[in-house]
Amino acid sequence: MARLTKEEKEVLRDFDGGAFRSVATKRELEAYRVAAHATALKDRRVNIRISSLDLAGLQARALQEGLPYQTLIASVLHKYVSGRLVEKVPQ
Repeated sequence: MARLTKEEKEVLRDFDGGAFRSVATKRELEAYRVAAHATALKDRRVNIRISSLDLAGLQARALQEGLPYQTLIASVLHKYVSGRLVEKVPQ
């Protein structure tokens, strides 16, 4: 097992002592939960062709959400087939 540096020991001590708290929002935590759930259920592989612009947009959005872009795609598809992805109606 690797030895911890002084700084690493301090971080570990502070973490164990409860000095850290999550800064994630409820929305972010839910996105992580959905992504983890979708990741655990992956049992098939699919190859699709999409436009470069759409892929770039997906990658940018995934970066904003802090998710891998393939996880974001899987999450969006899952929400669509489960009926939880609804079209936003302009007002």
